[in-house]
Amino acid sequence: MDTSNQLIDFQTLADYLTALFAATGMNQEEAAYCAAALVETNLWGIDSHGVLRAPIYLQRLQSGALNVTPNIRVIRGGGALELLDGDNGIGFIVGRAAMRRAIVLAEQYNVAAVGVVGSNHFGAAGLYARLAAEAGMIGLVMSNVIPNIVAPGGRQPITGNNPLAIGLPTWGEFPFVLDISLSNVAGGKLLLASKKGEKIPLDWATDKNGRPTDDPNEAFAGFLLPVGGHKGLGLAYVIDILCGLITGGVFQHEIRSMYKHPDDPSLTGHFMIVINPRLLLPEAELAARMAAFMATIKGCPTWDDAQELMIPGEIEHRTAVQRRQTGIPLPANLYAELLALGEALGVPAPQ
Repeated sequence: MDTSNQLIDFQTLADYLTALFAATGMNQEEAAYCAAALVETNLWGIDSHGVLRAPIYLQRLQSGALNVTPNIRVIRGGGALELLDGDNGIGFIVGRAAMRRAIVLAEQYNVAAVGVVGSNHFGAAGLYARLAAEAGMIGLVMSNVIPNIVAPGGRQPITGNNPLAIGLPTWGEFPFVLDISLSNVAGGKLLLASKKGEKIPLDWATDKNGRPTDDPNEAFAGFLLPVGGHKGLGLAYVIDILCGLITGGVFQHEIRSMYKHPDDPSLTGHFMIVINPRLLLPEAELAARMAAFMATIKGCPTWDDAQELMIPGEIEHRTAVQRRQTGIPLPANLYAELLALGEALGVPAPQ
């Protein structure tokens, strides 16, 4: 298996992906946003949720599993709490619409929540938490996914490794962004290991019989393990309740996998909460206090002088600075797959 990487300029890659999405019938602005979201995720070094996912999104757009022109609209709620119908749109566009609406409501009510039904996989949850932080708000972002983690002692998946992202403005070089899924690793890391022909640690996942495995292909056909045992499992339950149960959407085994059921809508749910901290303190004071908070973390002594404590979001910021200069590394077989998709869609290869 070819495990080499192809380095591609981030803007060249974004332009190429934009053309691919537009070739499926998406309008230019939404195609560009989907492409930018994927490339930005790779720039942060979160390769498991970046361009790696483009082929399945494009396949689903072409087959009609995803609505190319969704009518995203408010269907229930009032005041600072609303529910959107994503109309089976691609998750990037639906997730952006939900966060934008939550920000507008938070500007009016200072705290707001927007739930979503009828959506699909929306990539890295941090994309939407950052939208809130960029607006000077605090954003909490959740999504439910198909059951893919086993409870300690269980033999079958019971809930998803439902992602949670929290973004806070720092009024500094980069926002504070915690972006986690509630398994030891995200499923995309299994896919990436498979593409690279690498083995995985035994505490990442199990095979289909619940036994630990170091084979990413067996793990992808099996189940993930929850982070922190019952703690991560309990949080995963809560996110499924917020994203699917209380909204009237789907939850647990009613969600459809975009890989196992590529021609079916996923029916994924999201939940966004936005808080306006400027109601509590002036922005200048918030910025000074956040700077002091971060300085304390950075100044904490370590037992190894070569070690450095990182702020959530800092590694992503540094990686993006580097990759904007050197290019984004893509596995050679993934790059070949993207070129083949371009040929099929009539999109010229990037120069």
